[in-house]
Amino acid sequence: MAACVSYLSLFILSLFIVYYVPVQSGGGFGAQLIHRDSPRSPFHNSSETHSQRLTNAFLRSINRLSYFNTSRLELQSDVFSDGNIGEYIMNISIGTPPVEILGIADTGSDLIWTQCKPCAHCYKQDAPLFDPKSSSTYEPLSCLSTECKALNATINGTFCPPKAGDSTCLYTYTYGSGFTKGDLATETVTLTSVSGEPIAFPKTIIGCGRNNSGGFDKREFGIIGLGGGVVSLVSQLGPSIDGKFSYCLVPISDVPYYSSKIYFGANAIVSGYGVVSTPLVKKNPDTFYLLTLQAISVDDVIIEFKGSAFGTTEGNIIIDSGTTVTMLPKYFYLELESAIASKIQAKRVHDPDKVFGLCYKFNSNFKVPKIVVRFAFASVKLDPLNTFIMITKHVGCFTFLPTDDGFAIYGNLNQMNFWIGYDTVKRTVSFKPTDCTMH
Repeated sequence: MAACVSYLSLFILSLFIVYYVPVQSGGGFGAQLIHRDSPRSPFHNSSETHSQRLTNAFLRSINRLSYFNTSRLELQSDVFSDGNIGEYIMNISIGTPPVEILGIADTGSDLIWTQCKPCAHCYKQDAPLFDPKSSSTYEPLSCLSTECKALNATINGTFCPPKAGDSTCLYTYTYGSGFTKGDLATETVTLTSVSGEPIAFPKTIIGCGRNNSGGFDKREFGIIGLGGGVVSLVSQLGPSIDGKFSYCLVPISDVPYYSSKIYFGANAIVSGYGVVSTPLVKKNPDTFYLLTLQAISVDDVIIEFKGSAFGTTEGNIIIDSGTTVTMLPKYFYLELESAIASKIQAKRVHDPDKVFGLCYKFNSNFKVPKIVVRFAFASVKLDPLNTFIMITKHVGCFTFLPTDDGFAIYGNLNQMNFWIGYDTVKRTVSFKPTDCTMH
């Protein structure tokens, strides 16, 4: 069954709410990340069991695989986003005066957009739609603008019909189960600290959605793209953060008690003892953060990685803070699973939900072998909390899954208790083992 889950639950939603906190030293700023299932989250459902939360998260993730698939094949004609499969909820404001919106923060897409008046077709949301006419800083981009032309040239999208003249620059963003269409504009985006201090970023390119469809929650008012493309929030913050951001994700067991952290700018630099760095590989589309996986070792056994749908050498695996489990091509996963199983002396059991393929009955003597993920120039040793997750009180499962499509995504369970830094200028990703509850 595990080998057939490439279309089911490949990406668990680790939904977070982001509250921005200015960092006075070094010209950067930081944020708290609150897990979707934390009691502090508005999405927390106290009636759900731990197992139910995992299962529901898997089911919400079906369309994210579709997004990666269609992005790889069709991005030349459209801009793609993964809609409600994003992994963070971000509390920001847009416009002047500022209007608060709760958007999905997504490292796998670029465009910042929200639902706007007038709307030909909008999904139901709790708050009123954003009204551009009520903002003194809203400026539609025309088809003649340099921004529209640059975006069109960069992503090969069709933003304007032939001889469009000075009409408004349009966008289409398609994701797994829906789409958003609307006007491109510049607007002031404001990030608010927990102390209430606003941080304003004027003339930020956003999408004003006039026709939106998909499985969005009524508490989600759009998407804030944090990918590597030119219109993402990370890219548009540009010189103000020097192309740097980082995060430190607390283990699942600590989610109810501690917040994870995300940093931008000077405070995002990962340094000190134990840091290893690997090249960040740029490919088309430039939305995704791609690394080069060379092998995974299990104790003394080294399993060489021969490539994925993203390539056989450089840039063959996506690192995504919003994808929970690590996805590997089926051929490689089966070799890895076999190596793991040969090293563990414990009773193997079936996953009650028939999702994970390698599960064991846990006891105090359960011992996980040494697992090292070998990226180019950076070997990352995983702890047991990164490689096995308790899905019931007595059953733990391996946090890797196979995909029949050949995709490879390095998920956030493998990233927990690492301070992970992205430098989009120097094109590196750095890892430092860290107790993220103390970060």
